[in-house]
Amino acid sequence: MPATPARPSSTPAPTSSSVVLNHVTFAWPDGDVVLDDVTVAFGPGRTGLVGRNGAGKSTLLRLVAGELTPTSGAVTTHGDVAWVPQDLVVRDTGATVADLLGVGTRLRAFRAIESGEPDPARLAAHFEALADDWEVEQHAADAARACGLTAADLDRPAATLSGGETILAAVRAARDARASVTLLDEPTNNLDRRARERLHVMLDSWPGTLLVVSHDRELLDLLDRTAEVRTGAVDVFGGTFTQYEEHLAVEQDAAARAVRTAEQRLRAEKRDRIETETRLARSAKAGRKAAESMPKILANARKSAAEGTAGKRRGLADDRVDAARDAVDQAEGRVRDDDRVHVDLPGTAVPAGRRLVEVDPDRTVDGRGLVLQGPERVALVGDNGAGKSTLLDALLAGTGGRVLTDRVGYLHQRLVLGDERGGPAGEARTVLDVVRAAAPDVPPGQVRDRLARFLLRGRTVERPVGSLSGAERFRVALACQLLREPHLLVLDEPTNNLDLGTVDQLVDALAGYRGGLLVVSHDERFLERIGAGYDGTRPGRRWLVERGCGVREVTVLSA
Repeated sequence: MPATPARPSSTPAPTSSSVVLNHVTFAWPDGDVVLDDVTVAFGPGRTGLVGRNGAGKSTLLRLVAGELTPTSGAVTTHGDVAWVPQDLVVRDTGATVADLLGVGTRLRAFRAIESGEPDPARLAAHFEALADDWEVEQHAADAARACGLTAADLDRPAATLSGGETILAAVRAARDARASVTLLDEPTNNLDRRARERLHVMLDSWPGTLLVVSHDRELLDLLDRTAEVRTGAVDVFGGTFTQYEEHLAVEQDAAARAVRTAEQRLRAEKRDRIETETRLARSAKAGRKAAESMPKILANARKSAAEGTAGKRRGLADDRVDAARDAVDQAEGRVRDDDRVHVDLPGTAVPAGRRLVEVDPDRTVDGRGLVLQGPERVALVGDNGAGKSTLLDALLAGTGGRVLTDRVGYLHQRLVLGDERGGPAGEARTVLDVVRAAAPDVPPGQVRDRLARFLLRGRTVERPVGSLSGAERFRVALACQLLREPHLLVLDEPTNNLDLGTVDQLVDALAGYRGGLLVVSHDERFLERIGAGYDGTRPGRRWLVERGCGVREVTVLSA
């Protein structure tokens, strides 16, 4: 079952560090280096792994789990390793919820003993499987409730659970198994607010060593340490993600000052080099004039000496310029070059009174219709399975209300680039072709300029979309929608699977959007940043979908 130990200990001796990577390099068969000579150790406690999409976070987990083998170096683990992958799928069609929770075998053994198993051999096997866990029914019921389920759900096929319920059950099983090392890859993806709160409770006081890949700021701030995977290296910070960002901001401010100081020094050395040449030129001119009245042998000797001195002075000045230039390069190397998206979209502006979306009264809880108008930003929220996507599809299809503009941009949760069917043909089209097809009204000469504002520059725009990283694909999809200048923009769970830097880029892009926004998201911090949640000064507007009841409007008055 998922979350059972992925591999046994590779070293039996106890240690303060449960996971050790020693000079580990990992490269894919095409030569792309993901980790480069990494030496790092993770001890007991909870560590959040952060970094850009494609930086190597999930690759690091797979190396620790034993799914991948380092190109060079060694990965050592002390104790058993359990792993809950990002896209967990229950492949055993006969597995029950109890099996997913890791108590199925013991629960069935207890029931067989309690019912009076007549076969002595089977009875002995049941006692062995039970392992003296006579409270297994209570333990199983507690585990189910921790996942938002009930004791009655224990015999349900595990395959009938939602994706979020499956993840919670697997995480609970990993916790109860008390593995020495547990690996979680993006556990909050697709979890609603209640499910996230349940996960947070599970992560509290986690036994052993826990490594969590996540872009969820709220979750990361619950953990003890932060490790960033960046440019092939791994840096560990002894604090939460917010504390790490604060530390990084101070560090980057100092690095920027160092660059300015180094650049000033370089300019000064260049001025000194010019002044040195000027003085040498004047000295040479004076020497030539004096040589006219000297014996030739003496003039030649003085000329040779002067040239030697000038050469030394030039060499010293050049050395100083080179040293200053090296100092600039070193200082710039400590400054991060994480670009930000800067787009201005005046064509998306909508007057404040213009209606863009109307929800039919029969879809609402109180029988009164809901309206989104002008540049309003509304979050469509609710529990998993409540019907958010159903309502969204109904609105766009005109069966649950009306969309009162034909200028609609829709960024799907699943990014399909190239054509609506996807597939090899679509994936082979270039970024430039894909964006031109999506935004045909943008003059061809302006497409490259506008793409550059989405950080899609140079040769990148000539690459096939199938070769892009996750972050690049997202920016292409966003550019396809925003460059059409829609008056209504619909986003469906836009932050799922996005690293924190790409989420920042999405927030930056939406800052220049002036139309109406309808967004489905469980990410409270994201909703706050884009103006659909309480931001400390104004309330956030929400349409809350309640299972079996419909939708109603609520106002968010606190963070």
